[in-house]
Amino acid sequence: TRPPHLQRGQSALYAVRPTRQPPPGAARGPRDEPIPLRGRAARAQRAMNNHFEGLILFSIAALVIHTTGQSGAFTTACAFAYLAARIVYIPCYLYALAPWRSLVWALGWFATLLMLLAALF
Repeated sequence: TRPPHLQRGQSALYAVRPTRQPPPGAARGPRDEPIPLRGRAARAQRAMNNHFEGLILFSIAALVIHTTGQSGAFTTACAFAYLAARIVYIPCYLYALAPWRSLVWALGWFATLLMLLAALF
């Protein structure tokens, strides 16, 4: 299976940004020591890591909803709210838009929580 487009796009964004900062050849080495990043490149890395962390809980929620046959208009709306929040989260994080970044993150987390709660009832 192919990874979702959001995941591929965010991975590509992270892969391109940092290549401009480290010394030439640093990424080709064994990477025994982390390559320090700063600015938007570091934020792109943290946003990508946050994406994977949030994706774990969302995947569990989506799997539970799907396997229990509880998919409906509400859970579909929650899934789209999560996706929209993750898309908006990227520029909020890259450009350090506080408090919007936290509010958008909370919206995605709340949508996932609502999906899990919907599976219980």
